[in-house]
Amino acid sequence: MRRLQNGERIHLVDKKGRQYALTLKAGEVFQYSGETISHDALIGQPDGALITLSRGKRMIALSPTLGEYVLKMPRGAQVIYPKDLAIMTMWADVYPGARVFEAGTGSGALTMALLRAVGERGSVISYEAREDFARTAMKNIERYLGPVANLTLLRRDAYEGLETGTGHADNRFDRVMLDLPEPWRVVPHAAHALRSGGVYLSYVPTIPQVMQTVEALERAGGFGLIQTFETLLRTWNIQGRSVRPDHRMVAHSGFITVARRVEPGLWAGGSPGAAPGPQEESDEPVDEAGEEEAE
Repeated sequence: MRRLQNGERIHLVDKKGRQYALTLKAGEVFQYSGETISHDALIGQPDGALITLSRGKRMIALSPTLGEYVLKMPRGAQVIYPKDLAIMTMWADVYPGARVFEAGTGSGALTMALLRAVGERGSVISYEAREDFARTAMKNIERYLGPVANLTLLRRDAYEGLETGTGHADNRFDRVMLDLPEPWRVVPHAAHALRSGGVYLSYVPTIPQVMQTVEALERAGGFGLIQTFETLLRTWNIQGRSVRPDHRMVAHSGFITVARRVEPGLWAGGSPGAAPGPQEESDEPVDEAGEEEAE
């Protein structure tokens, strides 16, 4: 059974599902609406324990999931929402053992998602131009994941270039992930730093930024299968016979653009060569297993 430990970041959850974050420190006291509970009473409790405050209010004490943690952690820059973090790591196909470059560390939300995805055999190199953001991010990362030996966080500007460590192709990055206001300025650097077959991904809030990014990817000549999309998350209220969508939803937060690093020549004239989506029809013959046959 896992138990809550001194120094750990936990969430207290009330009856309405509202979460309150705190870092357990022996001798300190948590206060909420005139009620209190000592941290000593929480340390050693099982994860998920029902606890009672000084005037009888009951709450659940939990170790937060990564999605819960990033929404409540201290912020320097705006965090990427969990709905986008999940999609970004999947569409970028970040796998155990991958070597990933990230720019725009911000508060560290994407960095933590990447570290989990690459595992102990992989590595993440992250550039952050602002010292205050970098400090906040590292505190957030270590508070949740503990010391991380496979993260290199550097105060550098990705617009000025990406360093792979050596000039050898074998040392290029498997994935390039950008959370920057002008990712198109990094595209030429990414073309040199990303291995053949590798995945480029950038995250921006507006369509004009997307347009400039896609144009840069097309001009670079070494990217294909360029796609842009967004994710909309709508939760539902399920209470007996009362079944309806919730009145509020997390709708637009950002646009995700992905591309593959490929040898130029197939998509002459700047065509992105995106694969057909689920609603698009293809003229190619289809075999019995539903796979399109290559010519």
